[in-house]
Amino acid sequence: MKLRNVVFTGGGTGGHIFPAVAIANALKSEKPDIHIQFIGALGKMEMQRVPEAGYPIIGLPVSGLLRRITFRNIKVLYNAINSYFQARKLLRKIDADIVIGTGGFASLPVCMAASRMKIPLFIWEGNGFAGLTNKLLNKSAKRIYCGFDRMDKHFRHGNWIHSGNPIRQELLEKVETQDALRYFGFTEKRPTILIIGGSLGAGSINQAVDFAFQRWIDSGYSVIWQTGKTFQTTHSHPQLWTGQFIKEMKYAYHLADLVVSRSGALSVSEIMACGVPAVFIPSPNVTDDHQTKNAEKAIQTGGAKMLIDETVRDKLGPAVLDLMQNPTELAEMKKALLNSAKPNATQQIVSDILIHR
Repeated sequence: MKLRNVVFTGGGTGGHIFPAVAIANALKSEKPDIHIQFIGALGKMEMQRVPEAGYPIIGLPVSGLLRRITFRNIKVLYNAINSYFQARKLLRKIDADIVIGTGGFASLPVCMAASRMKIPLFIWEGNGFAGLTNKLLNKSAKRIYCGFDRMDKHFRHGNWIHSGNPIRQELLEKVETQDALRYFGFTEKRPTILIIGGSLGAGSINQAVDFAFQRWIDSGYSVIWQTGKTFQTTHSHPQLWTGQFIKEMKYAYHLADLVVSRSGALSVSEIMACGVPAVFIPSPNVTDDHQTKNAEKAIQTGGAKMLIDETVRDKLGPAVLDLMQNPTELAEMKKALLNSAKPNATQQIVSDILIHR
């Protein structure tokens, strides 16, 4: 079958959007003549981010089911049914050869329509705990690409493979240490602690770092602290960099001897691919506690530790010092992460889609 028209669907958060764009870019590179169409949810961030990446997108009036008893779910179900029938019309109009779903409520009506219309369906699941949408689509999918291993209890039909998660390939580019030091304004290379809490920041992590960073610096370490948009700090020191956002993450990972981070699927995969030992602090505000499952996947490799969010203010400072003062353990953790990472996940997914379409 000649591959002409490919539909991507998924969204709601960057964790569903950016992997879809990465797969689309790799697929387009492999097959320049194909047409790629995205379908997402009206009013959600994919309606902006996907066009910025150069792809057309159509929005459906779908929204997420509220996980409590409320009359608002009647409207949610109505919109889901409406979106399903709109999706059938769109897939017919586009003449879709395959559909690729990357999770989130935005993908459910499109993937269900593809299944009923006998259009080959491929699914990506980035977390170590499968989302509700992808669980519902398990039987319908031709292939399911999983960011982490040991997913049999979520996908029982033998149609999943451990591909790893698509990551930003620029993170794997060769970096000169002097360029990285210059980017952060450091004049010398010291053992470095990297703090990343996401684009909006993580309040508990920022408060814990605010409490502990001076002791880290006094112990001879540099600190790169991405605060996010919601946390303001006026601290200044030659071995401290603070900012809302790190544009050149390849420089941050190159310098880092240890990273403190939330454990979203893509963050964990990037950290593993870059081989940076980690202290993960899962967000307590996510569905099904999937960030804890992601962190546990990294811990199983021997390359990461985990702290519970509610204890982070008191425990983060000492935990970081204990690791930084043990370079032998850090080296073993780094090796364990690199041995378990899947840096070529995007290409593996695309190659497999082209074989099994």
